[in-house]
Amino acid sequence: MKYPWIDEYLMKKPGVTRDLQKDWNWIRYKIGEKMFAAICLDDSDKPYYITLKLEPLEGEFWRQQYEDIISGYYMNKTHWNSVKADGEVPDDILREMLDKSYELILGSFSKKKQKEITGNE
Repeated sequence: MKYPWIDEYLMKKPGVTRDLQKDWNWIRYKIGEKMFAAICLDDSDKPYYITLKLEPLEGEFWRQQYEDIISGYYMNKTHWNSVKADGEVPDDILREMLDKSYELILGSFSKKKQKEITGNE
């Protein structure tokens, strides 16, 4: 995979947990029980997509900019996007997309829960 930094980067974010969804062979990154990103693995456990959630217009924008970004693989095509794990999306763009996905899901919690998750009082 071209983006070996993803796991460490995502696990440093407040409240993030990860698990392996065995039925799909996906490493899921979640806040509480809500997924905001996943690394999709093939039958050889090699990453082939990084899937993340974005606002619909932003997702559409990025899909137009990079052929290696497609509508969400096995996900809602409006809200989810997938980046080819060996694609040509620059690291800084992928980091920005992952950050926005995290913030989008974090923002779906109540203000009280957000403070609990982030540790900000």
